[in-house]
Amino acid sequence: MEDKKVLNYLDQVLKNMPSEWLNLTTHRLDIYDEKMAKTAFLEQFETLFKSGIAEPVAFNELPTSYDYIRLGHPLSCVLEWAIARFNHLKPEHVISFSSKTTPILAVLRKNLLGNKKTQIIYAGEAPDFFDAEKIRRVYGYNFDLKEIDAVGDLSSFDGSTVFIWQQNRFSNTELTLPIVSGIDFFINVDAHLGSVLLINGKQNESYTSEIQHVRRRESIAMTPANCLTALKMITDRTDTDLEENTSDNLRETHKQQVLDSIKTVTGSSTKAAVGSSGLSVQYAIMMGLIDYALGEYKGKTIKFIVPPNCYGGTNDQARRVAACLGNVEIVDLPVDGDHDMVQSINTVLEKIAKEDAVPYIIAEIPTNPRVEVPDLLSLKAALSQERKTAAGETAIDPVFILDQTFCPNVHFLGEGEILSTVRTISYVSGSKFPSGGRCTAGYCVGNKKTEALMDKVETHLQLCDNEATDLQYELLAKQLPSMKQRIQDAYKNTREFVDFINITLPTAKINFVSEELAKQGFTPSVFSLDLPTKGNSDAERETYKRELNLKLIDLMITKIPNESKYCVSYGQLKGCYWTIPATSTQGTTKEGDKDYIARVALSPNMNLELHKKVFLEFVESI
Repeated sequence: MEDKKVLNYLDQVLKNMPSEWLNLTTHRLDIYDEKMAKTAFLEQFETLFKSGIAEPVAFNELPTSYDYIRLGHPLSCVLEWAIARFNHLKPEHVISFSSKTTPILAVLRKNLLGNKKTQIIYAGEAPDFFDAEKIRRVYGYNFDLKEIDAVGDLSSFDGSTVFIWQQNRFSNTELTLPIVSGIDFFINVDAHLGSVLLINGKQNESYTSEIQHVRRRESIAMTPANCLTALKMITDRTDTDLEENTSDNLRETHKQQVLDSIKTVTGSSTKAAVGSSGLSVQYAIMMGLIDYALGEYKGKTIKFIVPPNCYGGTNDQARRVAACLGNVEIVDLPVDGDHDMVQSINTVLEKIAKEDAVPYIIAEIPTNPRVEVPDLLSLKAALSQERKTAAGETAIDPVFILDQTFCPNVHFLGEGEILSTVRTISYVSGSKFPSGGRCTAGYCVGNKKTEALMDKVETHLQLCDNEATDLQYELLAKQLPSMKQRIQDAYKNTREFVDFINITLPTAKINFVSEELAKQGFTPSVFSLDLPTKGNSDAERETYKRELNLKLIDLMITKIPNESKYCVSYGQLKGCYWTIPATSTQGTTKEGDKDYIARVALSPNMNLELHKKVFLEFVESI
């Protein structure tokens, strides 16, 4: 009876849900409360279910769930809620993934850090997506992989038992899993849609947030389109088969279009890799380079050199990788503000050379959030310089891992370009300019000196099952050809807004590229704003400035609710996005390295005159 009630309600949800649940990377930003993002949506959804309310307006008024699809979104929440209902579990104990492999890695990671054993069991065919040898060797995870005839055949085990349940489609009859006390984690795998992990038993509740964090940092939730397909399967809607049968030929057509566009955009002739998100790509880069170092530089320590105040996902992921591997360390690289990137790189590389370690540098150009560009000729010289170990031998040359999400149109890698002779891999977050906010898929590409490295990157993108989905390839194929024009149009709006702020509030400090850098091709649509402050002490001045930041953002999103949003996004097709890096993108950054400033991102399509008018109101109010 309960299951039938759930199915009937799901059917109403699918008929009446907002189109934004399917078509945007973040729903209802105007009522987004980051602290409540993990709970508010489902709490209010549950209330609607109990009341039998399923009108479109009710679903549209539900608050944002999670963020950016990486951690979750409305349709993943609904899918997880339904599966939890069928299995008498809490919704937070059901976690969906676009990847089939990553949920297994999530459990293995926690058990590695907790020094706990893991056995992975399956019935029937062994999971062909799971490369046990490479996961042990490169990721450092320890586990036993066993075949069983039936779930009831389990013997006692001192550790965690993970059961991989492989099937060809979701259905309500197959989603009630045989949850028995001997199994801690069920991973329900669909070959096309992804996977759903179920956490069994009170003793395993502590895994919830850490598994969710793996999904946020190293992969993404099952995509909205695939969640919709899964929900249609569960409710036996008749149009499902037509929607899910995207032909292999069509996927390959879209993929080739994307790869061709990336060649045009980057100027690099090497093959690109396309992942489910920017962080999925970055994870593949990190693990691919570790794999390469294990073969080429046996026994040497691997050093990832990372700006301490860079985008929180980058910073956090790098440190998470190092926490799992004894031969990997993180080295801080101060890059902006009072620090010069080139000087810092020289200092760090000299030290690492003396230690005879493997140097991998991750950096953003322009930097985030200060939007600074280093002297590129000096950067090339610093990266190209031959250095010596303490024993007088030639040190290992660095690999420069360049996050150019702010300016994906700049050519760094092609023949004759500034970084063509330095081992460099460039990557871009796809939820920004590449897709215009239509999907999260990102990409990376190297120069000719990194072809062997890129092979390893692609291997680990496949191993983690984090390649872009069919729909993501389709969206990128549509959006990438217009990206350069969108970047140029968004830059024009940003430059005009920056010039206006300089005139109306000259005491504010604006971090943005110079006109000279713009002529060189650096045309971001993001700037940071350090508002003027007052007070009798540093603490008073800092408090006043932080309150002023919030006052400005609140005014903008209140006065222009259809365009101004409180979000870290940029590169979208329309609107204007405001955030404070210290409380958003730098959420996991050390407190002393955080930036309590306003970061503003403009799009090519927005009412710039209205934004100027509201900003002038703000200036007059202070």
